[in-house]
Amino acid sequence: MSYNILVLVKQVPDTANISGEVMKPDGTVNRAKLPAIFNPEDKVALELALQTRERYGGTVKALTMGPPKASELLRECLYMGADETFLVSDRKFAGADTLATSYVLAAAIQKLGPFDIIFAGRQAIDGDTAQVGPQTAEKLHMPQITYVEKILEAKNDTITVQRKLDNGHEVVQGKLPLLMTVIKEAAVPRPFKAKRVMAYKNARTLMELEKMAESNS
Repeated sequence: MSYNILVLVKQVPDTANISGEVMKPDGTVNRAKLPAIFNPEDKVALELALQTRERYGGTVKALTMGPPKASELLRECLYMGADETFLVSDRKFAGADTLATSYVLAAAIQKLGPFDIIFAGRQAIDGDTAQVGPQTAEKLHMPQITYVEKILEAKNDTITVQRKLDNGHEVVQGKLPLLMTVIKEAAVPRPFKAKRVMAYKNARTLMELEKMAESNS
């Protein structure tokens, strides 16, 4: 059985090397001056999704909510092997908390789906709340498994995974459709494929194409 898979991804500021020039007078970080990167655990989630497609067949799509600049992230998803990507963007989403973010993502998923498996990174490095994945599952009335580190087997409408606990591991079986959050140890993201980079480096979102058409009219 093949699976229709979705991965929730996010573009985040690179907080690994914060220098004085990105610090505000009040001691907070000026996020606009930091380079944007693929949230690490989301990238691992995409890798695990691609491995699942390779093992069982199906499609892998990626969804993000963010500003138009987040289209860069979606191109990276295509470079890794995603079949299709989606950007949900509106200025009204700026500053959205996890509750609002999960509401928007759930609404988008309902429009784009149905999906058999939804992957998400455990948490984003710019928030550290680990709430968006579980909250999205709740809004979709979908079962969820968190802290997934390995997919053991998928068969028909059932998936068996290994999840990490504080003092060990646990094997859990769930019925599909299902959302799972993935930890960074679950996989090593593959490098971009040169052929896909050449094919998709000029890929544009529908929003970008519409703006280009307006400017040329």
